[in-house]
Amino acid sequence: MSSDVARILGAAARGEFPPPDGSTTIVAQPNGRDAGVLSFTAHSVVFLDEDPDWIRAELAAASTDPLVASMTPRFHAALMARTGRYVNAVDLMTVAGALPGEPGIALREIEDKEHPRVARALKYREEVRVWAADGGVLIMGRGVAGRMEVAVEVDEGVRHRGLGRALATAARHLTPDAVVWAQNTPGNARSVRTFQAAGYRPVGAEALLVAGQDDGPELLSGLSRLPQPA
Repeated sequence: MSSDVARILGAAARGEFPPPDGSTTIVAQPNGRDAGVLSFTAHSVVFLDEDPDWIRAELAAASTDPLVASMTPRFHAALMARTGRYVNAVDLMTVAGALPGEPGIALREIEDKEHPRVARALKYREEVRVWAADGGVLIMGRGVAGRMEVAVEVDEGVRHRGLGRALATAARHLTPDAVVWAQNTPGNARSVRTFQAAGYRPVGAEALLVAGQDDGPELLSGLSRLPQPA
């Protein structure tokens, strides 16, 4: 990962954040797919191949408070109208360090590229791998600026048994990188608690500008069917 966005995310994973000065940093998209807004404490990052003067004018019009302007519906609506993309959700960004050894849960990898879980994940991530467990699915792949991301799903009938936490923890053993990222919709409190119980810590928020049709919102916004941690 060599883009400005990758460097900003890498620093955040180490606990090094942009200055909390109420300003907004504007950088280029890391690739044609990834565009959006990152929000840290009192600092935002817009990664979008658009006129910086236009972006700053829209931020000023969105709110008189620079601390919240980048995450307002008005600013996101302006970005969508300008780019033809859409904002699926504002997500909580969380990150966790890699763990040694094998996962503490039995997993079987799904290698069929036509499998619905694999095919859908490939629309938004690269180097996708999917594992099945009894009652759940673990999905990993490279998303924004090449970061390794995890998503999990848990069947309705096996909730409240700690499976979501076990799958999220397994990703920390399986990641080839020093860290692994997860995105959680803040209103999905079960998902947030599950990933925090698995050692993922919040570092900020993000709103991605997604191109094309949305046929898997839960995959983009951080996994909607997670159990209460046991």
